[in-house]
Amino acid sequence: MTKPAIVIKDIHKEFILPQTKNSSIKHAFVNIIKRNKKTVQKVLDGVSFTINQGDFFGVVGRNGSGKSTMLKILAGVYQPTSGSIQLHGKLTPFIELGVGFNPELSGRDNVFLNGALLGFTRKEMEAMYDEIVAFAELEPFMDQKLKNYSSGMQVRLAFSVAIKARNDIMIFDEVLAVGDEAFQYKCIDIFEQYKASGQTVVLVTHDMETVKKFCNRAVLIQDGTIIKEGDPVRVADEYSRLNQAVIDASIDRNRQYTGKNVDITIRDATGKKQRSFKVGETISFDIAWHHDKTRAIMVDLYRKDSDLVSNFITNREGFARLPKDKKLTLDIEANLGPGSYYVDVNLLNHDGSVKYDVAYRAEEFTITKDFSVVGQSFGGLTLIPRQWRHDHR
Repeated sequence: MTKPAIVIKDIHKEFILPQTKNSSIKHAFVNIIKRNKKTVQKVLDGVSFTINQGDFFGVVGRNGSGKSTMLKILAGVYQPTSGSIQLHGKLTPFIELGVGFNPELSGRDNVFLNGALLGFTRKEMEAMYDEIVAFAELEPFMDQKLKNYSSGMQVRLAFSVAIKARNDIMIFDEVLAVGDEAFQYKCIDIFEQYKASGQTVVLVTHDMETVKKFCNRAVLIQDGTIIKEGDPVRVADEYSRLNQAVIDASIDRNRQYTGKNVDITIRDATGKKQRSFKVGETISFDIAWHHDKTRAIMVDLYRKDSDLVSNFITNREGFARLPKDKKLTLDIEANLGPGSYYVDVNLLNHDGSVKYDVAYRAEEFTITKDFSVVGQSFGGLTLIPRQWRHDHR
């Protein structure tokens, strides 16, 4: 039977913020007399979830959503305004760059300081020191003061010490956001080891591919409340959708195209409306348009976390003239890697030099990890037709 590692029940967190600043003793005295009003900032509003032992648990959300505050409450940095937290086991937090470090001390001294805060004796830290420094790749800099380190160097050093703790529960907040690509690969290797060994990990990140790869469960926090919980792929996709909605709203203010002249429906091979497909299945896009000058249709296919995958243009692919009823269906074989995709639909003149309207993100769909149609799995964005041969000469 699965046992809980962390049980969070109805957590609320509020911060009291003064409306005016005390720039002098006189101002402070006047504000006391006037009973300076203060505002309440509600950061977490009734958050509840359970993390089981062995979970690799993702916590995601846009900046300001409350996720980092939640982790600081878990780590004991903040106390909740109300609610309760039960921890079953020892916890090692890696929640903020510089926590537990002294900028006036050398890198070497900070390793021993940080190790002491994690509960290691000096003898234990001496035994681990060379390995920690090698992992951080900071051998030439260990006698320099920490204040002269870059943010990337600091996070490498802190992470290298933190992973030595190997307590029951490990918490990481944006560990992959700082540091170069080579060090991020090292972090990924550590995550692989944690996942294989059943280590309980709580991970906050904006990298949805990491969530999909490592997490078995996740929550999405928005405005201090949980709006989605459970399957990490669904949680990650919802987070991406929220981000894209903000981007689209910003872009829409500057767009000259509305997409009002375009209708589109996605169907499977049986004609049923569908938004989820196996790799290799046929996807049909039923497109109708309402602009009389339109002479060509272009459909741009994008992967949500990438660039343009492909495009399809009527007058290049069999329709020199569009039908009079202004309706067409585009069929494609979805030989695409698992993930989330969307299409833009463009109404063009005969040579594509003029756009009459564009329906941005006109439809979205998902390719699942089911490779049964194509009979083989593959890496990358798409399955390219291939044939191996050997020329006998």
